[in-house]
Amino acid sequence: MKAVFDDSKPIFQQISEMIANEIVEGELLEGDQIPSTTEISKFYQVNRATVQKGLAALVEAGYVYKQRGVGMFVSKGAKQKLLEKRKEDFYSEYLKPMLEEAKRIEIKKVELLQVIEEDYQDD
Repeated sequence: MKAVFDDSKPIFQQISEMIANEIVEGELLEGDQIPSTTEISKFYQVNRATVQKGLAALVEAGYVYKQRGVGMFVSKGAKQKLLEKRKEDFYSEYLKPMLEEAKRIEIKKVELLQVIEEDYQDD
C-alpha cells in the first residue's frame, strides 16, 4: 500500500482504491484476510471511521465480505469483477473522450491504430 494521500479525492475512497489495486495486482487473493481497520488506521494515521467507510464501499460492491468476529476477506471473483468494472470505466473515462477528440481534430482511424500498434506493448 502507498503511504501518501493526495487531495484529488476523499481519503476513504483512496483507501478503498488501494485495497482494490492490491486485489487487481494479485497481492490480495480470493479468501485472503484484509488488514483490520485498526491496523490500517494506525499505519496511515487516519481515523478508524475513515477506514471503515473505505472498507464498507468494498463490501457494498461485493469485492470484500465480512466474517463477524474474524475480519474482512477478499470475495470469490473479486479480481474479475474489479477488472470488468475498470475496463468499463477506462472506456467511458478515457477511450470514448479520446475517440471523440480524434474525430473532432480529424485524426483518421488508421492513424490511431498505427500509433497504438507502435506505442502499445503487451507483456
